[in-house]
Amino acid sequence: MYLAKAGTDKQKARQQNTLTNRTLCATHAEAKEPLRKCVREAVDSYFEQLDGHDCNALYRLVMAEVETPLLQAVMDHADGNQTVAAQLLGISRGTLRKKLKEYDI
Repeated sequence: MYLAKAGTDKQKARQQNTLTNRTLCATHAEAKEPLRKCVREAVDSYFEQLDGHDCNALYRLVMAEVETPLLQAVMDHADGNQTVAAQLLGISRGTLRKKLKEYDI
């Protein structure tokens, strides 16, 4: 699938603001639905809100929106212990450290 680059910074900001943790959390909390269904609904809503505009880097946007709270919750659960958190996530400690740095956690 080809996603064309958005034309203006305003369009990019609009795209990023339409798919937020608020949308994912509100949908999930209200409906008590599985996370995958909430993500699907949020992405469908995102496409509807594009209103004919192109989108860019959707995968990166969705991953940042989902991965950040996941990493925060796991780190809280592990009391900041990266080794334990990495084991819980099923990733290496090095990968976890890279992601924590990437998302400034």
